[in-house]
Amino acid sequence: MTFVQLFVLFTLAALWGSSFIFIRIAVEPFGPALLMFLRVAISGALLLGYAGWRRQALPIRGYWRKFLLLGFLGSALPFTLIAWAELTVSASIAAILMSTTPLFTSMIAAVGLGERLTLRKVCGALLGIVGVALAVGGSPMSLNGQVLAAVLALLCATLCYALGGVYAKREFVGLSGLSLSSGQLLAAAVLLAPVAAFDLPHELPAGAAILALLTLALLCTVIAYQLYFYLIISAGPSQALTVTLLSPVFGVIFGALLLQEEVSPSMALGLFVVLGSVLLVTGIRRTGRLGRRLARS
Repeated sequence: MTFVQLFVLFTLAALWGSSFIFIRIAVEPFGPALLMFLRVAISGALLLGYAGWRRQALPIRGYWRKFLLLGFLGSALPFTLIAWAELTVSASIAAILMSTTPLFTSMIAAVGLGERLTLRKVCGALLGIVGVALAVGGSPMSLNGQVLAAVLALLCATLCYALGGVYAKREFVGLSGLSLSSGQLLAAAVLLAPVAAFDLPHELPAGAAILALLTLALLCTVIAYQLYFYLIISAGPSQALTVTLLSPVFGVIFGALLLQEEVSPSMALGLFVVLGSVLLVTGIRRTGRLGRRLARS
């Protein structure tokens, strides 16, 4: 990687890692459904404006049925599940659990794309389960039914990302990254609009929550997507995939520094076990075929 690419990589990891902090700040005042509707609607509108400014055509109308499914799997459902979970669990735990996305992606790709499921990948997936258990079991939270439901929601969100990524790989051949991200976000906004209408807050959220929402939409979605596709094009998918190893580290660090979240030794160990499992499953040095399928919260 060049210095510029390395700088972009760390910037992207920091943006995606910080997204869990902004969700944690804004989810209670806005509510999960409304927060995520505003996130995707603002982001989609900004991407449309950006495409218009560049006079770049977005051939998304002919794919609207497929974009509805992609928007559901890639944004609407996982974003809402993450936001709902962060009403209960810390941003640090959310970041750690979401780092399992490549594990699910590899398993789904073995079925949906016919990729070979090797012993190394199976061992990596099992190791990832151990890492999740260490992180959650060693966290300062009490393991009650509400916490377990939040953990399950986060893992379901990673499964949605995996399914959406594989679906995008199969059904959207030839579309640009800007077209994919715009279509996915706008479709998610359409799907979330009726749900958000029943999740309106009783009072206007405070300025900090509004700022967190705008930062989440502009920095962690619009700009982050463009940085990610820049890495895909300039450095290659295998190099871009390394962001999945860095973003949860930033998430844990930001959670501790900005929200004063406690990070126990078991949580830190669980994080490194999960990252080790991701290395086993993805085999970053040899393959990068999963890079285009990943999406972030």
